[in-house]
Amino acid sequence: MNAFVTRIQEECDLELTAGRMDTLQVNIGLKCNMSCIHCHLACGPDREEEMVWDTMLAVVDAANLIHPDLVDITGGAPEINPHFRAFIAELRRHGHAVQVRTNLTAMLDMGLDETTAFLRDHQVHLVASMPCYLEENVCRQRGKGTYEKSVEVLQKLNSLGYGIDPELSLSLVFNPGGPFLPPDQVQLEVDYRRELKERFGIDFTKLYTITNMPIGRFWRDLDRDEKADEYMKLLVDGFNCHTVDGLMCRHQISIGWDGTIYDCDFNLALGLPVGDEDTDSILDFKPALLEGRAIASGMHCFGCTAGSGSSCAGALL
Repeated sequence: MNAFVTRIQEECDLELTAGRMDTLQVNIGLKCNMSCIHCHLACGPDREEEMVWDTMLAVVDAANLIHPDLVDITGGAPEINPHFRAFIAELRRHGHAVQVRTNLTAMLDMGLDETTAFLRDHQVHLVASMPCYLEENVCRQRGKGTYEKSVEVLQKLNSLGYGIDPELSLSLVFNPGGPFLPPDQVQLEVDYRRELKERFGIDFTKLYTITNMPIGRFWRDLDRDEKADEYMKLLVDGFNCHTVDGLMCRHQISIGWDGTIYDCDFNLALGLPVGDEDTDSILDFKPALLEGRAIASGMHCFGCTAGSGSSCAGALL
């Protein structure tokens, strides 16, 4: 028992357990062309961890067993994995809906025209990091020159129908630039649409606001600046029972680059796998043992229940 589970039980009269696995989230490697300050996985150019082909085939087998609504591919920069395209093609061959989380700039490194055409041809949904519509804020989080590159890739994606064709969804992700909760997602989306359209002619499908978790590089920097306790208090004080039903850990599993199964990407970052050795590997996937499981949790989970809540698909309320 921990403070998060106790809060849910006492204030919400609920148990933190999992239901149907609607989403398989797959982290295919921690290598990235960037080292963003808010990255909870501490990804970067020097990371060597990557998912091998046999593990990807095990993921496909798992998807064939449970028929999730979505296979959500992430990283690192997933485009860097040498099996990236083959993995997507195999999933699509079996009829699975596929989504890729991209920092946009990696597509330039991997060949913009070829990569974007491949994604379009396989009708891959995209979720793209764009932590602000202002250049200064984006570069502060992600590095100098990132804004211009991101705009270039978004314009290329628009030219192929992304963010315009309903079959080619292009969602953007906002992350706060400091120790505070995201603003209202609906209103911020209005601002994003206005600014990106007026400045660059860019269209997109939806905006996701995601709370920065108290882990990884973000937490390290807060601790260095002596703001960690203040941020943790903000998250705990902002606890909202209405977010609990929609918590992503209750409706998905997250598969690490080595095949280890986690309740979510944040537990992956902290090395908190599901259950035990009978349930924690995609190489020996047992869906019956995973549905209804107790979810591994900790103080970081308050980041998903503060205010309007947070998930990989944006605000919960």
